[in-house]
Amino acid sequence: MTQIEILPFLILETTLNNKVIRVNERLLADLGMNVTNESVDKAFDKWYEKQGGNIVQARLNNREYIFLKAQLKEERIFYVGIHSQELENSMRELEELRRLNRLLDAAIENSYDGIYITDKDGGTLRTNAAIERITGIPKEYYINKKVDDLIKRGILKDSVTHKVIEKKRTVSLIQLNYSGNETLLTGSPVFNDQGEVESVVTNIRNLSDLNSLQTALSRANELNKSYQQEIERLKGSEHFIDGKTVVESEQMRLIYDTAKRIANVSATVLILGETGVGKDVLAKYIYTESERSRSGKFVKVNCGAIPANLLESELFGYAGGAFTGASKNGKPGMFELADSGVLFLDEIGEMSLDLQVKLLRVIQEREIQRVGGTSTKKIDVRLIAATNRNLKLMVQEGKFREDLYYRLNVVPIIIPPLRDRKEEIHSLIKIFLNDINEKYKMNKEMNAELTSFFYHHHWPGNIRELSNLLEQIVLLNNVDELKLEHLPYEYKSELKPNSIEIDEALTLKKAVEMAEENVLRRAVEKYTTTYELAKALETSQPTIVRKLNKYKIALKRSNDTK
Repeated sequence: MTQIEILPFLILETTLNNKVIRVNERLLADLGMNVTNESVDKAFDKWYEKQGGNIVQARLNNREYIFLKAQLKEERIFYVGIHSQELENSMRELEELRRLNRLLDAAIENSYDGIYITDKDGGTLRTNAAIERITGIPKEYYINKKVDDLIKRGILKDSVTHKVIEKKRTVSLIQLNYSGNETLLTGSPVFNDQGEVESVVTNIRNLSDLNSLQTALSRANELNKSYQQEIERLKGSEHFIDGKTVVESEQMRLIYDTAKRIANVSATVLILGETGVGKDVLAKYIYTESERSRSGKFVKVNCGAIPANLLESELFGYAGGAFTGASKNGKPGMFELADSGVLFLDEIGEMSLDLQVKLLRVIQEREIQRVGGTSTKKIDVRLIAATNRNLKLMVQEGKFREDLYYRLNVVPIIIPPLRDRKEEIHSLIKIFLNDINEKYKMNKEMNAELTSFFYHHHWPGNIRELSNLLEQIVLLNNVDELKLEHLPYEYKSELKPNSIEIDEALTLKKAVEMAEENVLRRAVEKYTTTYELAKALETSQPTIVRKLNKYKIALKRSNDTK
């Protein structure tokens, strides 16, 4: 036995032009035939030289081999190789990874939306062809460049990448890109095994295209409401309640899912939230989704809009001749009108303590007695209450009955303010603007800068403020394209310095006044007296009074007239 046969390897010797000279017994057993004088690449199913030809990857009968190549003699090349099951498995996994990478590459490259991938330091790793269509800049330009550099050069206006890394969650923002198109950027984090963000994948969508599509759909008169709702459902990104209320944020989806689940139970619901967030819409939704919508009415009572001395008769009705001017036949109250249905008590925090006692009795006994009457009547009413006030604090202050609070607070639902669900603003604008155009036979549109202002505004009045402001600027400006300059004066003071149009009319004094008014308007949302304002803004109380009068700003929920 020669020395070559003793070695526990597969041995192959060839000429310089790859003709086989000899093989050892181990390799001959695998080959199953004499391959002397044959070309080595013909002896195997696959013969692939790697790393400059020093390593060869081969395959024979579905078995993987790897050979090391060396020229030990003149005109002789020796190959020393091995075969292992682990190598075969690794090669199969490698091929599968290559296949998956090809699929991933195709998915990224052929995505209609722009895709922009960065590392944790903001360095660009990859983009796709769509980014060139959206931004007008070749995708190769972005590679290996940091986001900060792209912002400095004006390619990007803001960085969603930094926000994702900071907040460790998905972040969306709207901005104008380098080509002047309005785009929606949604960045999502990719975490490593330690839970740290190792890269960020940003999806870039051209909102200009979507806006044009929405306009075309709205003008297609042959499409009815059911078709539009089906389109929105298929899109999967927007959801509407009664065609008016947008439910896109995770918070609102949970709220309306909860509302749907409790629609057919008899428990009292207490809806909490700031003015204008849509408490009455949610109450009507609960009614619409319930069986009571087929057996009774939805009756709404605004407890803050009716004088206290009249609210009792409005709620419980009155007997004939109960008081001067009363009908001799009497009159049913809202509880009777809502029998077998839903009674919605809006602004319940404004109800007097005396009336709270009577309301508590109705909830407990399920019966009412008309004002001036002597008999009682059983009722079957689902009660929904709402308020923008802190009832728990009012209980502590003795302004709201504790027992009534717990009777109302069986199913509490808190609606977040619009500033905490800004992803819904864009859809709300489209809905309201379309309704206003139809109502007044107009064809107004908003440009990107104005839309961006709506997105970033604080909205203390929430959805109601957004709707009212939009209708105001549509009616007061005789142009088809609405811009920042068409905002009312009190809103212009919020604009960033680089967003304010500079002309002869905007003096330094005027700019200072705009900023001053903006600070005061924000402050009165938090403080209720001129003394609190003066302390917070580090000035005198007489100065605060003078400035409030100058800008016609009123304090909220305060008797302070100083």
